Amino acid sequence: MGQIGLFDYENRLSELSEMGDPLEIIDRVIPWKRFRPVIDKVFRAERKSNAGRPPYDYVLMFKILVLQTEYGLSDEQTQFQIIDRMTFKRFLGLKPEQAIPDQKTIWLFRDTLAKAGAIKKLFDLFQKHLEDAGYRAKKGQIIDASYVEVPRQRNTPDENEQIKNGETPEEWKDKPSKLSQKDVDARWTKKNDETFYGYKNHVDIDVKNKLIRNYDVTSAEVHDSQVFEEILDPMNTNPAVYADSAYSSEEHDTLLDKFLHKNRIHKKGTKSAPLTEFQQEQNKKKSSVRVRVEHVFAQIEQMHGGVIRCIGRLRAAAKIGLLNLVYDMRRFAYLKSLA
Repeated sequence: MGQIGLFDYENRLSELSEMGDPLEIIDRVIPWKRFRPVIDKVFRAERKSNAGRPPYDYVLMFKILVLQTEYGLSDEQTQFQIIDRMTFKRFLGLKPEQAIPDQKTIWLFRDTLAKAGAIKKLFDLFQKHLEDAGYRAKKGQIIDASYVEVPRQRNTPDENEQIKNGETPEEWKDKPSKLSQKDVDARWTKKNDETFYGYKNHVDIDVKNKLIRNYDVTSAEVHDSQVFEEILDPMNTNPAVYADSAYSSEEHDTLLDKFLHKNRIHKKGTKSAPLTEFQQEQNKKKSSVRVRVEHVFAQIEQMHGGVIRCIGRLRAAAKIGLLNLVYDMRRFAYLKSLA
């Protein structure tokens, strides 16, 4: 079998375009160069500490993280798929003969951004682009949270108790290799008889476009209601705020009144004070809007975002932040296709 020529390569890419390559669509609508200043700043600081400059362009590396997140790939799988797939190379702007970043380079690039807290800055930067492109937050906002699990730790009860108290077991301190594999930030929690171990992705989406407008990452045991004011979006054109009954409290009622928001949080009933028929009906109406956030979490699940493989809150926050950012990129590309 002869080697594939340049003409054949371009012809096959044209065929893939005709079939509808989703990466080509995303690549066309995302302003990649707009992310460069934030990333450059991170690595300028790294160079001051003699970390050295990676051999690949920063925007190229960032696009690799987007690919990796979109398809739920490990670093090793990412390297393999870039070598193997024409659509991946085209998305990255790489020619068939060009060198491909290896898995270690990908890991180091992502880890450097994670340690610098740069992923949230990149997310916020993309929010500015959404507004500039005419996709402001409209028709109210919905706040909710979902679990993001990490590989479960096999610790003794005593070790788990020390971790819960913010302590590191003494025997781990003498074993750096073991300690590096232990996540002392993730937590266990239970909901509806299901047990979860890891973190929580708290998001605020706008009702109109179903775009994530703000987010926060906590360990799994943190109650949804504890991350409410932090992610509340003051820029939405509609004052309505939707959330399930987990967010129902006098404190939140007062907060929403203070900032002139319309309270659309589900009412919570108790055994001594069950919901009236009117309150049940109102909750049902609110649910018809609030359900839109479930579509967002379902899309993130499709990107294998329900389980991530990393250690520590810093890296988990970066992974989850990338999931939220890439979801917004995908959603933006879809909204642009409807325009």
